[in-house]
Amino acid sequence: MRVVIAEDAAVLRELLGQMLMERGHEVCACVGDGDALRAAVAEHRPDVTVVDIRMPPTHTDEGLRAAIDIRREHPGTGVLLFSQYVETKYATRLLAEGSAGVGYLLKDRVANVAEFTDALARVAGGGTALDPEVVTQLAGASSRTAGLAPLTARERQVLSLMAEGRSNAAIAQTLVVSAGTVEKHVAAVFDKLGLPVSQDANRRVLAVIRYLRS
Repeated sequence: MRVVIAEDAAVLRELLGQMLMERGHEVCACVGDGDALRAAVAEHRPDVTVVDIRMPPTHTDEGLRAAIDIRREHPGTGVLLFSQYVETKYATRLLAEGSAGVGYLLKDRVANVAEFTDALARVAGGGTALDPEVVTQLAGASSRTAGLAPLTARERQVLSLMAEGRSNAAIAQTLVVSAGTVEKHVAAVFDKLGLPVSQDANRRVLAVIRYLRS
């Protein structure tokens, strides 16, 4: 993967870059603020960028605003938010810019390097990678799930695991059911959410976006 890293903590920024390069990825740039991130993406056109939400000068939402600009101006570049905080409004705003290539991981909940690089690869490939805690806070309140009313409890559970970026095989293992059963649930989710077969749309990603926005 070709990667641009935006992180204001210099030590973490360098460690992330070194970690990815040691695993054969090309780190095009490591920057410390939103403006430098925009410029680096425009120059290098990476597959994916790792973005801290809070960066200089105000340490509020500079990274997010840069990420939204990147999604709009460079739709082929995946964006992985890597933050210490669960900011649901930020995730919603970012997802509103498109339906593929988005991730949101919490720094203190990433268990190991393999988990991080696997998530980064999913985002670079147009998929999603969302921390379970982010998913829970985005869709936890029952008043926000009216759009998912047609789904059964099991189908919502399957969709929640899809939102975490899990494959059908991983979902089957988590729920202790067969892969065929998961495939039937996924097909039912697509049907009930009105997501027709299309060569141009990734129904799995669209279903996740519907889940997060509902």
